Amino acid sequence: MKFFEQEIKKLGFGLMRLPKKGDVIDLEQVKEMVDRFLAAGFTYFDTAWAYQGSEDAIRQALVERYPRESFQLATKNAAWIGCKTKEEAIQQFEDSLERTGAGYFDNYLLHNLGEGRTHVFDDFDMWEFVKEKKAEGKIKHIGFSFHSTPEELEEILIAHPEAEFVQLQINYADWEEPSIQSRGVYEMARKYGKPVIVMEPVKGGLLANPPESVASVLKDAEPESSCASWGIRFAADLPGVLVVLSGMSSVEQMEDNISYMEHFVGLTDGQRETVKKAQEALARIPLIPCTSCNYCAKVCPKEIGISGTFTARNVYTLYDNLETAKGRERWLVGGHGRQQAVNCIRCGACEQVCPQHIQIRDELAKAAALFEQVKE
Repeated sequence: MKFFEQEIKKLGFGLMRLPKKGDVIDLEQVKEMVDRFLAAGFTYFDTAWAYQGSEDAIRQALVERYPRESFQLATKNAAWIGCKTKEEAIQQFEDSLERTGAGYFDNYLLHNLGEGRTHVFDDFDMWEFVKEKKAEGKIKHIGFSFHSTPEELEEILIAHPEAEFVQLQINYADWEEPSIQSRGVYEMARKYGKPVIVMEPVKGGLLANPPESVASVLKDAEPESSCASWGIRFAADLPGVLVVLSGMSSVEQMEDNISYMEHFVGLTDGQRETVKKAQEALARIPLIPCTSCNYCAKVCPKEIGISGTFTARNVYTLYDNLETAKGRERWLVGGHGRQQAVNCIRCGACEQVCPQHIQIRDELAKAAALFEQVKE
C-alpha cells in the first residue's frame, strides 16, 4: 500500500519489548537487530513516549547511525498518563523529539484512545496541536492507536477526519473475541477508508506458543514455519493493512520474522484455510461463554469487573500463562475502575440477567482463587 513517499515492506519493528540485560536495554543487541532489519529492506519503527527507554535506545541504534530519509519512525502521545494540563501533554511531544533526535516523526499517534481516555485528547485540544505540528513539518502523518469497540471507533473517525490511519489490535485469535473485536474494528477502519497498522499480531507472544490443538494444525500444514509466523502473516494478508508490528526482543525473533516476511506477497487459499482451522480449534476449547454484554455489571451492587475477570480467566485456560492472565485481569478490572472477584457477595443479581446463563458466582470464586485474591 502506498502511504509514505515510497512503498514499504509490511513488517514493522515494534520497540516496546526490546532485549534487556537485567533491567537495562541491551543496546548492542538492538543495534544488531536494527542493522539486520534495514539490510532486509524493512524500514518502519514504532516506539512511544510511554515505552521506558525505547526512544533513547532507538536514537542511539538507528537515528544516529542511518540517514533520516532511510527509515520511518512512529511514536505516540499518552496525554491520559499523568497530564493535568495541555502544556504537560504537549511536553510529551517535545520529550519524544529530544529523546529520539529524529527531527520529525513520519507517524505521530495519539496513544490508546477508547473508553475514558478519548476525551483527554479533546480536553487538551491535542488534535489541533498535531495538525499544527504537521503544518510545521514535524509530523508527516497523524493517527491514533485504539483499544475499544467498533462503535466507539466510528465516533472518533467521524469526529476527527484528520486522522490519516489507525493502529489496531488484530490477530486470528481475537478476530471474533468479544472483548477485543478485531474483525469489527478492522472493518470499521475499512469503512472509513483508513489504512491500518496492526499491533499485537502474536497477542503479546501468546500465539508463538498456542494451545496444542492449534499448534498441531499449524505444524501439520507447515512443519518448518514458526507458530508466530501465522499470526503476523494473517494480519499482513488483510486488505488495507499498511504494516504489521512485531515486538521483537531478540536477534533470533528478528531472523524468524524476516525469513517469512522479506518476500511476503500474501497468503495462499490453502494457508487461509489453515488459519480458519486454527481458529476453529481455538473455538473448541471450553471457555466461560461470556460475550462482554455487561448486563451483569449494571446490576452488581459491588461493581465487580465480571466480564474482564472472565476474559482474563479464558486467557489462562487458552495459553496456560498465569502472569499474562493476571496482567489482563489488572487492566480489564482495576484499570477500568471495577472491583476484583474476591469482593463478590454472592447475591446472585448478575445471574438473573445473564443471557448466557453463566453460573457467575461460582466462576468468580474460581477466578479469585486463580488470581490469588482469596479472602484471609
